[in-house]
Amino acid sequence: MATTLKINGNQHQVDLPDDVPLLWVLRDEVGLTGTKFGCGVAACGACTVHIDGEAVRSCQVSLSDVWGDVITIEGIGTPDTMATIQQAWVDHQVAQCGYCQSGQIMQAAALLAENPAPSDADIDEAMQGNLCRCGTYPRIRAAIHDAAGKLKEA
Repeated sequence: MATTLKINGNQHQVDLPDDVPLLWVLRDEVGLTGTKFGCGVAACGACTVHIDGEAVRSCQVSLSDVWGDVITIEGIGTPDTMATIQQAWVDHQVAQCGYCQSGQIMQAAALLAENPAPSDADIDEAMQGNLCRCGTYPRIRAAIHDAAGKLKEA
């Protein structure tokens, strides 16, 4: 069935079954490969994107269940003009292997949109569903605090 989605501000028409996960629409049909497959059961957070500003696990959202505008990691900044949260990730050298980082950044961006001055407990709660095999959780927390401070200054 033909479906039109707004992804990163652009309209995309896809002709796929309604039950195809949004993750595969983004990666295989639209070519936005920054969103990663991790587990397929919403347990790791690697596939996190925003739908109307809400952080969701795209592996568990069927095409027919997409309720609004989709933003992926490609939609929040570019290599030349990074979003504040992306720059904080670089400044704090968060990524080691990097595989989970797009999902981590998308979850952190949603947190900061909802809570511009999160405490450590707020960060831990918001980020608990995003797993990092490299264990860079202290750097992730520091980067979120740094981005929150810079967003407050702006």
